[in-house]
Amino acid sequence: MSDFFAMEPGEVAAPVPDGPILCSGTAGMRRVHRVFLWAYDEAPGLVRSAAPGDTERSTYVGAVLANIDKVLHVHHESEDQLMYPQLRERAPACALHVDQMLAQHAEVKVMLDDLAPIRDRWTATADQEAGEDLARRYETLSATLKAHLRREVTEVMPAVDRVLTVEEFDKLSEHGFDEFEKKVVIAYLGMILAVNPIEDQREFLKEVPAFARLAYRLVGKRMYRKQYATLFPGRPIPETI
Repeated sequence: MSDFFAMEPGEVAAPVPDGPILCSGTAGMRRVHRVFLWAYDEAPGLVRSAAPGDTERSTYVGAVLANIDKVLHVHHESEDQLMYPQLRERAPACALHVDQMLAQHAEVKVMLDDLAPIRDRWTATADQEAGEDLARRYETLSATLKAHLRREVTEVMPAVDRVLTVEEFDKLSEHGFDEFEKKVVIAYLGMILAVNPIEDQREFLKEVPAFARLAYRLVGKRMYRKQYATLFPGRPIPETI
């Protein structure tokens, strides 16, 4: 997947406050956003990869997609609570962009809420009609995210870099961590690494808690490779460090 974090004609970045850069939020957000862009680009094809009635395949794919949907929701929730209120308070000139980003989060939440029961029904039944409905909804969600995730990085994050401290920004990635099984977190580290350039993989691992970094090296990398091979049989598995 190409790295397309660049502003398009007509888009305007939020005013960047004076003062030093306090955190590397822009770089960190690029790394996380890449996995969402990749995952939702793949989601429609994954749904359609299950033949009607193939509940073994739909159960596996549906569980993976449910986890990704939950990760996206928790990611936006962390920004709503731990990033945007602080940006609004500390950089009032960014209020318009804050409102736009929060409105886009609300739009994504509606999409996730609407597709969840369809995803769950398809997961359990591999029903063809439900599957096609779900695939189309993921296509719409993917298109929405391609605009939102790009604009959040290009328009908002340079201002965030100057108002949030390293410790405050770190809390975003920690938010909701306990809502997931540890094995899910460890396996998904591989997905994040796989969609990022090698230099970003190194930087990302530096930011991961030591226990998670060790667990990934011991078992997580193997779990990631198995999951990727199951999702995309016959496709070369992207290497990670």
